[in-house]
Amino acid sequence: MSLLLSLALIAVQVAVPQAAVPQAAVPQAAAPHAAPPAPTRLTMPQQTALRCSVGIAMAAERQRAGTGADPDWPDLTERGREFFVRSLARLMDETGMTREALMQAAAPQVAELQQGEQLEEVMPACLLMLNASGL
Repeated sequence: MSLLLSLALIAVQVAVPQAAVPQAAVPQAAAPHAAPPAPTRLTMPQQTALRCSVGIAMAAERQRAGTGADPDWPDLTERGREFFVRSLARLMDETGMTREALMQAAAPQVAELQQGEQLEEVMPACLLMLNASGL
Protein backbone atom coordinates (compact mmCIF):
# COMPACT_ATOMS: atom_id res chain seq x y z
CA MET A 1 0.00 0.00 0.00
CA SER A 2 1.44 3.37 -0.95
CA LEU A 3 2.23 5.90 1.74
CA LEU A 4 -0.14 8.43 0.20
CA LEU A 5 -2.97 5.90 0.34
CA SER A 6 -2.06 5.18 3.96
CA LEU A 7 -2.21 8.90 4.78
CA ALA A 8 -5.58 9.16 3.09
CA LEU A 9 -6.88 6.19 5.07
CA ILE A 10 -5.63 7.70 8.32
CA ALA A 11 -7.44 10.93 7.51
CA VAL A 12 -10.67 9.10 6.74
CA GLN A 13 -10.51 6.54 9.57
CA VAL A 14 -9.66 8.90 12.39
CA ALA A 15 -12.80 10.46 13.77
CA VAL A 16 -12.71 14.22 13.50
CA PRO A 17 -15.03 15.87 16.04
CA GLN A 18 -18.14 17.09 14.23
CA ALA A 19 -17.46 20.66 15.37
CA ALA A 20 -14.06 20.49 13.64
CA VAL A 21 -15.55 19.53 10.26
CA PRO A 22 -16.15 22.71 8.26
CA GLN A 23 -19.35 23.06 6.32
CA ALA A 24 -17.27 23.36 3.15
CA ALA A 25 -16.13 19.75 3.73
CA VAL A 26 -19.71 18.46 3.71
CA PRO A 27 -20.58 17.42 0.16
CA GLN A 28 -23.17 19.63 -1.44
CA ALA A 29 -25.28 18.80 -4.45
CA ALA A 30 -23.31 19.90 -7.50
CA ALA A 31 -24.99 22.04 -10.09
CA PRO A 32 -25.36 20.22 -13.40
CA HIS A 33 -22.43 20.89 -15.71
CA ALA A 34 -20.68 22.96 -13.06
CA ALA A 35 -17.00 23.59 -13.73
CA PRO A 36 -14.63 22.02 -11.22
CA PRO A 37 -13.46 24.49 -8.59
CA ALA A 38 -10.10 26.15 -9.14
CA PRO A 39 -7.31 24.68 -7.05
CA THR A 40 -6.87 26.48 -3.74
CA ARG A 41 -3.49 28.12 -3.26
CA LEU A 42 -2.20 27.53 0.21
CA THR A 43 -0.46 30.29 2.13
CA MET A 44 3.07 29.65 3.38
CA PRO A 45 1.85 28.77 6.92
CA GLN A 46 -0.76 26.43 5.42
CA GLN A 47 1.87 24.79 3.19
CA THR A 48 4.09 24.34 6.22
CA ALA A 49 1.26 22.81 8.25
CA LEU A 50 0.49 20.39 5.42
CA ARG A 51 4.16 19.49 4.93
CA CYS A 52 4.70 18.90 8.65
CA SER A 53 1.47 16.94 8.96
CA VAL A 54 2.66 14.65 6.18
CA GLY A 55 6.18 14.47 7.60
CA ILE A 56 4.97 13.61 11.08
CA ALA A 57 2.59 10.98 9.69
CA MET A 58 5.47 9.46 7.71
CA ALA A 59 7.71 9.47 10.77
CA ALA A 60 4.96 7.87 12.87
CA GLU A 61 4.56 5.16 10.23
CA ARG A 62 8.30 4.51 10.29
CA GLN A 63 8.15 4.19 14.07
CA ARG A 64 5.19 1.83 13.85
CA ALA A 65 6.91 -0.33 11.24
CA GLY A 66 10.26 -0.19 13.03
CA THR A 67 12.03 1.00 9.88
CA GLY A 68 14.19 4.08 9.53
CA ALA A 69 12.82 6.24 12.31
CA ASP A 70 15.34 8.42 14.11
CA PRO A 71 15.69 7.12 17.67
CA ASP A 72 15.83 10.72 18.92
CA TRP A 73 12.30 11.45 17.68
CA PRO A 74 9.64 11.30 20.39
CA ASP A 75 6.89 8.69 20.10
CA LEU A 76 4.61 10.11 17.43
CA THR A 77 1.93 7.43 17.48
CA GLU A 78 -0.83 9.34 19.25
CA ARG A 79 0.39 12.94 19.14
CA GLY A 80 1.37 12.62 15.49
CA ARG A 81 -2.00 11.24 14.47
CA GLU A 82 -3.83 13.95 16.42
CA PHE A 83 -1.61 16.65 14.90
CA PHE A 84 -2.29 15.25 11.42
CA VAL A 85 -6.06 15.16 11.95
CA ARG A 86 -6.29 18.61 13.55
CA SER A 87 -4.06 20.17 10.92
CA LEU A 88 -6.15 18.73 8.10
CA ALA A 89 -9.37 19.83 9.79
CA ARG A 90 -7.98 23.35 10.23
CA LEU A 91 -6.81 23.47 6.60
CA MET A 92 -10.23 22.28 5.43
CA ASP A 93 -11.87 24.98 7.53
CA GLU A 94 -9.52 27.74 6.37
CA THR A 95 -9.52 26.85 2.67
CA GLY A 96 -12.77 25.02 2.02
CA MET A 97 -10.76 22.14 0.53
CA THR A 98 -12.00 18.57 0.83
CA ARG A 99 -9.92 15.73 2.26
CA GLU A 100 -9.40 14.50 -1.28
CA ALA A 101 -8.13 17.92 -2.40
CA LEU A 102 -5.76 18.06 0.56
CA MET A 103 -4.46 14.57 -0.25
CA GLN A 104 -3.80 15.76 -3.81
CA ALA A 105 -1.99 18.80 -2.44
CA ALA A 106 0.01 16.50 -0.14
CA ALA A 107 1.12 14.13 -2.93
CA PRO A 108 4.15 16.23 -3.98
CA GLN A 109 5.12 16.59 -0.31
CA VAL A 110 4.99 12.82 0.16
CA ALA A 111 7.08 12.25 -2.94
CA GLU A 112 9.67 14.81 -1.86
CA LEU A 113 9.88 13.59 1.74
CA GLN A 114 10.48 10.05 0.54
CA GLN A 115 13.67 11.16 -1.24
CA GLY A 116 16.98 10.62 0.53
CA GLU A 117 17.20 12.39 3.87
CA GLN A 118 14.41 14.90 3.21
CA LEU A 119 12.21 13.67 6.05
CA GLU A 120 15.09 13.82 8.51
CA GLU A 121 15.84 17.38 7.40
CA VAL A 122 12.31 18.70 7.99
CA MET A 123 11.56 16.83 11.21
CA PRO A 124 13.30 19.25 13.63
CA ALA A 125 11.08 22.13 12.44
CA CYS A 126 8.02 19.87 12.34
CA LEU A 127 8.67 18.64 15.89
CA LEU A 128 8.83 22.29 16.99
CA MET A 129 5.47 22.84 15.29
CA LEU A 130 4.06 19.74 17.01
CA ASN A 131 5.30 20.93 20.41
CA ALA A 132 3.94 24.44 19.81
CA SER A 133 0.52 22.91 19.03
CA GLY A 134 0.19 21.87 22.67
CA LEU A 135 -0.50 18.22 21.82
